[in-house]
Amino acid sequence: MFMPQWRKVLLFSCLFAAVAALGAGLARVAAKSATEAPAGFNTPSFNSAQSVSNGIVEPAGDTFARDQQVYERNETVADGLGPVYNATSCVVCHQNPNSGAASQVTELRVGHNDENGNFVNPTIFINDGKDTITGRSIVNDRAIGPEAQERIPATENIRTLRAALNTLGDGFVEAIDDGTLIAIAEQQPQLSEGRIHGEVVQAPIFEAPGQTRVGRFGWKDQHSSLLSFIGDAYLNEMGITNRLRPKDVTTVLKTTKDPEDQPDDLGLADIDHFAQFIRGTMVPPRDTVLAATPDALRGGQLFARIGCSVCHVESITTAPSGTVIDGGMFTVPEALGDKIIHPFSDFLLHDIGTGDGIVQVGPQDTANKLRTAPLWGVRTKARFMHDLGSLSLESAIARHEGEAREPARRFKELSHEDREALITFLKTL
Repeated sequence: MFMPQWRKVLLFSCLFAAVAALGAGLARVAAKSATEAPAGFNTPSFNSAQSVSNGIVEPAGDTFARDQQVYERNETVADGLGPVYNATSCVVCHQNPNSGAASQVTELRVGHNDENGNFVNPTIFINDGKDTITGRSIVNDRAIGPEAQERIPATENIRTLRAALNTLGDGFVEAIDDGTLIAIAEQQPQLSEGRIHGEVVQAPIFEAPGQTRVGRFGWKDQHSSLLSFIGDAYLNEMGITNRLRPKDVTTVLKTTKDPEDQPDDLGLADIDHFAQFIRGTMVPPRDTVLAATPDALRGGQLFARIGCSVCHVESITTAPSGTVIDGGMFTVPEALGDKIIHPFSDFLLHDIGTGDGIVQVGPQDTANKLRTAPLWGVRTKARFMHDLGSLSLESAIARHEGEAREPARRFKELSHEDREALITFLKTL
């Protein structure tokens, strides 16, 4: 019997959501029944005494409030800030609507292609051309003195802005089994008549040298463990060296000794507190009142029917508690294991026509691919897409060309009422 394509997409999307929610399938037969991850905006900025964690067990002597305070603390030059940097604390870039959440802050990435069309990181001249910074695509907006200020040479003609990302709930994302993300990628061609196939990249684990894991953090999936992601950001965004990234990118104006991030009286460095804070956060909550309205319910059905859910996967289940991940350096705790999350993302790389031309961990074919933006918490944002270049949800959808051109076309062909219903659904997330 002939089945219209949109019905096939809806049927496969429903089946796929069920499969994804089961996590890694046979590898998890022994796991206990999964439960919903706790959700809430429960980390009010600069008011950690009122914050509530997801129940994660803290290291001896530590508290979730203390982790948040370290996350929010401003660094100084005496602490090792700079010589080049973008922000003075984690919360500067992750605070909407509370600590750890989404951002309207962007960072600058540049580079160029060689004669073979391969991306090359820039050479940035500082100190009146006497010194250079190389080996990374990020260009910092700030410096502790004019001698260290970075500027873009004309040779670096690939230039893009990238939004800082939400970190709430990322402990659950870290706890997703590699096999779950790989299975999602393998199912996508069948769900989309071969148009969509997310790319899986293997990202290095800094705390386990020589080992890799499926990338899931950053716009290029350049990190697979939260500690690696955090250690890298501490250096590249604040200029603070740490045990995972122990050398500054320049010594111009530098007066502190590396690594600058040293353990405190609990034996925990700042990056350990950052990781503990993020792993302890709840996932971004939905607007349950709006979600229960007829328009939002119909919009959710349309979201699946036109194919958005092929990449923006609604439900994923984390690995069982006790699973050893991150190259043997982290064990999934009970607070994060066997939890159903609703990120509306596959955490895979796709070329939807908005690629920034930058290559980080993946192969050269990832230059114009970006991680599917998780839609949880999207109702807290005023600007959208990786460059924050879209000022409405409709505009963001319209920019989906490339792999996602069919869902974008189907959205455009919906009636005005149906388009409004789908947008209402998105506003519940």
